[in-house]
Amino acid sequence: MSKTPAAENKQPQAVHHIATDINKIERAETRGDRIDVGEKITLPHLAGDFGSDRFLDRETSWLDFNTRVLELAEDPDLFLLERLNFLSIVTSNLDEFFMVRVAGLKRRIATGIAVPSAAGLTPEEQMEEIAEAAHQLQERQAHVFRDQVYPELEKEGIRIVSWEDIDDEAKKRLGDYFRQEVFPILTPLAVDPAHPFPYISGLSLNLAVIVRNPQTGKELFARLKVPDQLDRMIPVSSMRDVNSPGKEALFIPLEAIIAEHLDILFPGMEVVEHHAFRVTRNEDLEVEEDDAENLLKALEKELLRRRFGPPVRLEVEDTINPNILELLVSELSVVESEVYKLPAPLDLRGMAPIVRANRPALHYPKHVAHTSRWLNSTETAKAAKVFAATREHDVLLHHPYDSFATSVQAFLEQAAADPNVQAIKQTLYRTSGDSPIVDALIEAAEAGKQVLALVEIKARFDEEANINWARKLERAGVHVVYGIVCLKTHCKLSLVVRKEADGLRRYAHIGTGNYHPSTARFYEDLGVITCDQQITEDVSRLFNQLSGYAPKTTYRELLVAPRSLRSGLIDRINKEIEHKLAGRKAKIQIKCNSMVDEAIIDSLYRASQAGVEVNVVVRGICALRPNVPGLSENIKVRSILGRFLEHSRVFTFENAGEPVVFIGSADMMHRNLDRRVEALVRVKHREHIKYLLDMFSNYMSETTSNWHLDSDGKWTRHHLDSDGNQLTDVQQMYLDSRRKK
Repeated sequence: MSKTPAAENKQPQAVHHIATDINKIERAETRGDRIDVGEKITLPHLAGDFGSDRFLDRETSWLDFNTRVLELAEDPDLFLLERLNFLSIVTSNLDEFFMVRVAGLKRRIATGIAVPSAAGLTPEEQMEEIAEAAHQLQERQAHVFRDQVYPELEKEGIRIVSWEDIDDEAKKRLGDYFRQEVFPILTPLAVDPAHPFPYISGLSLNLAVIVRNPQTGKELFARLKVPDQLDRMIPVSSMRDVNSPGKEALFIPLEAIIAEHLDILFPGMEVVEHHAFRVTRNEDLEVEEDDAENLLKALEKELLRRRFGPPVRLEVEDTINPNILELLVSELSVVESEVYKLPAPLDLRGMAPIVRANRPALHYPKHVAHTSRWLNSTETAKAAKVFAATREHDVLLHHPYDSFATSVQAFLEQAAADPNVQAIKQTLYRTSGDSPIVDALIEAAEAGKQVLALVEIKARFDEEANINWARKLERAGVHVVYGIVCLKTHCKLSLVVRKEADGLRRYAHIGTGNYHPSTARFYEDLGVITCDQQITEDVSRLFNQLSGYAPKTTYRELLVAPRSLRSGLIDRINKEIEHKLAGRKAKIQIKCNSMVDEAIIDSLYRASQAGVEVNVVVRGICALRPNVPGLSENIKVRSILGRFLEHSRVFTFENAGEPVVFIGSADMMHRNLDRRVEALVRVKHREHIKYLLDMFSNYMSETTSNWHLDSDGKWTRHHLDSDGNQLTDVQQMYLDSRRKK
């Protein structure tokens, strides 16, 4: 039966109507109906005439942080293999800095977005400062390795040797290793009219090889990638000798083994010369998030694109042939300021096999984390009954001094196995490859519990791993949510709903660090496990916002970004100003990874101008300029670096003698306060408040080893007293305090 014209006209209208409704839904998500939009704050002007120079440049400050890490490698009193490890960390940090921060500045310049930074510098000016500072830093790092750390390694019998240094037996053994393990995965790539210049993957170590045709005498260029799936430093000595103090431990770089066997890779050609080089590329992600359901696929595509980002740095050996360097510069389209000529070896991350050598005298002493005294009053190897302990009182955790396995991990494992637990909700930002946290969530789902996992698949450089975890969880029946459109979910939350004699009770863990058992062993973090009715209700409401639609949600005990965290902290700062002006006790203390947000910094400046004492402990970037007359003379800034990575975020306010304390996931940066879901929780237990206030006293003490920031942006290390004795290592102090329990 044929359709009438009227019927034909009606169908497109219906389709159009449905499409319009779908568009409305999509626009609702981008408008922010899933979680309220960021705050609009009007701040009073600062007293005095202070311009943009009241802020330190964030990029320079980041490089200053890496300089502080390098100063640990320079410390002759530090354990030798730990010094080598700090050199490796400097390399890793600089890699990320170039891949993200420098790449971002280059992108701004290329697109004509020349908006000055908060410190008043244009992107071009920032690039100039970065180039100068980064060159100095990398040259200093190379000097520390070559002239300070390596000579000490030689004294301990640990040496990096060349092919000519090893005996015939070792040459035969390593030759066999090359043919069996290395040669099959090598791919030499020629460059000639038939073979264009090959793609050089980011952070890969490469050999630039010149070979000559013996018949024509023509010299040709080839590139050979050093396999990154193999250890860089290959032991020449037996592993028994490597791990035996007093024995000689010889290592040879993988690239040296490859270089010795280039004739196998280029049969019939003469090998003229070879040089190592390394390229760093733009590896920051740009994902259009118009449709939350397609975010997973969009991110997977972007991860593929990341491999082909434009170069931002070229590292070469300082002995490289100028003609080869000219070719690399031309083909990679880098400028002179992006070329870093350094003594071999390049990429000190490759020192890991040497760092792992089991020589106890050259490492920090081993430590075993203890079960928190708030879970067990006496030390035991067994995990406490977390729910019973939490019903008695809130549990404050300070990792790595308090065991993650017997606290947070036990909390989730016991929840998964407990038949009275009805539901578990969990955020996952980063976790380990064999995560017991993920295993517990899967076990709970398979046991029939309602399990929600909010997996943040946009966690930088962990995107691929998180995608895999998300799919594994989904296959097990876990309800997986991939985050909020345009926002990263960075808050550290776990919620358990348990059926008890008096009804349902909620338990929550709110922390400053990731649910990552591996990093929990060397990241300093804080957390609270509580069944406080108001806090757990707030956490439940936040999960509802993250997984559903609850735009009008309010919180009593949480400060949540991007809606109320910045304004909540500024309100607290303003109250301290009021207390000070009224003659009451006033003091502000903040511990964070980075202090960059201008609104927070200006609020702290106003507090200082009012006479409020302000203490800031920052691990990394700090744009706040302390000790400026009339602006910040009441502000002190300190930095603690050492064995553990300081990662906790703490905020304390004296509040006229009734201190208010928050802990949580947020740093004082735009990305945390405007583009991430973050949560701070108010700490209620008086003994916990005292512990955190004492922590600031320990970190800020003149007898503690730390770095001081002055008004011109210079960091100075204070680790020796007037007699040359070591000041207190606050991390070791906390380790000792657990042993005395």
